[in-house]
Amino acid sequence: MHLTSLRTQDPATKTYLGSPSLLRLPTGELLATHDYFGAGCPRNHENEEHLSSVYRSHDDGHTWQNVTHVAGAYWSTLFVQNGVVYLLGTSQQYGSIVIRRSDDGGNTWTHPADEAHGLLFRGGAYRNPPNYHCAPTPIVLHQGRIYKAFEDCTPFQWGTGFQSFVISAAMDDDLLNAANWRMSNKIRFDRGWVPSEWGELKRAGMFEGNVVVAPSGELWNVLRLHSSPVPNKAIILRIEAGGLSQRFMQWVEMPGGFCKFTIRRDPFTQNYVMLGNTVPDLPEVNQFIQEYDLCPRNRLSLYASADLLTWRHCLTLLSDDLGLPEAEALRHTGFQYADWFFDGDDLLALVRTAYNGAPNPHDSNMITFHKISHFRRLIEDQLLRPV
Repeated sequence: MHLTSLRTQDPATKTYLGSPSLLRLPTGELLATHDYFGAGCPRNHENEEHLSSVYRSHDDGHTWQNVTHVAGAYWSTLFVQNGVVYLLGTSQQYGSIVIRRSDDGGNTWTHPADEAHGLLFRGGAYRNPPNYHCAPTPIVLHQGRIYKAFEDCTPFQWGTGFQSFVISAAMDDDLLNAANWRMSNKIRFDRGWVPSEWGELKRAGMFEGNVVVAPSGELWNVLRLHSSPVPNKAIILRIEAGGLSQRFMQWVEMPGGFCKFTIRRDPFTQNYVMLGNTVPDLPEVNQFIQEYDLCPRNRLSLYASADLLTWRHCLTLLSDDLGLPEAEALRHTGFQYADWFFDGDDLLALVRTAYNGAPNPHDSNMITFHKISHFRRLIEDQLLRPV
C-alpha cells in the first residue's frame, strides 16, 4: 500500500489535523482538504475551530502543494457536480451549514455570505441551537437529487445530543441557493432500538452518517453508533419522500462502527466497500474502551458487503509498525476518518493519522495519502467464501 504524507503538524503546537476529504478533478489532478482542531488551532470570533486548507497533486499523490486556506469551512466534503468543484460542510465547529463553489480547480472559492451565496441553514451563535455537525462522509446522487447526512447536536451534549437528518437538492439546481435545498426530520438515537443485553451505554448517540443506495434501490443512512462499551454496531435509517423524512430501520453489526467509517458502492460490481477501524476482541482493547470511552483506532481495514448488512474483512491496510505493545499502540496510534474514492482498479484514500509522536490516537499529527491497488481481487475472494 502506497503511503505519502500530505501534511505533518508538530504536536507541540497543540494543533491537530482532521476531516480529510479527497477527489480527482475533471482535469486529472487530485484535490484534498483537511481542517484543524485542538487547543492551539486557529479560531474565529466565537473562539471556535473553523479553518480548512486545500492541497493539489499533479503526480497522483506522490507530492502535494498547499493551494490556499478557507476560513469558515469545517468538517467539509469535496465533490464535483457538472464539472464544478464544491465544498460542503459547516462554517465552524457546530456552526451553520454552508457550501462553496470553485470554478478554477480549488484555487479560489465563493463565500457563503447569505442564503443566495451558499449559506444553506443558519446555526445558532456559539453553542446555541441549532448546532450543526457532520464529517466528510459520502455525497450521493439518487433519482436526480444530491444527498448528504448531517446532525444537530441539540441540546449540546456530545453523543446523546446528536439528532440525525439529511439535506438534499436537485442536482441541476443552483446549489449555492438555499431555497433549492430541503432538510428532513431530525431523529435522536433511541435506546429501545437495540437489545437490552448490551447493558448501560455511555453517551450513546448516532452521527457521521453515510447516505448510500441500498440493493433494493431505497436510500439508507448508515450511521456510526457510539455504544460504549459495546463496539462494532451501527444504525440504519431509511430516507423517504425525496429526502423529506427519515425513520428507523434497524441496527447492524458493523466493523468499526464505533468510529467514523466511509461506505461507497462499487459502480462495476455493485458491492459495497468500507474503510473503517478494526476492533478485535482482545483484553487490552476491551480495557481501553472501558477506560477511555473511545474507539480503538490503531488498525484501519478494508471491508466489503453485498447487502450493507453483513460485512467481510478483506485486508488490514494500516497498523502500528513501531514495535509498540498492543496496549501502547492503542494509546498512541490512530489511522482514522479515512475518505476515499474508486479510481479505476484502485482506491485512493486520505487518512487522519496519529503516529510516531502523536500524544494520543485522537489528536492526529499527520494527513496521509494511500493507494490500494487492485482492490476488487481482495473483495471478490472474501465475498465468495462461505459464512
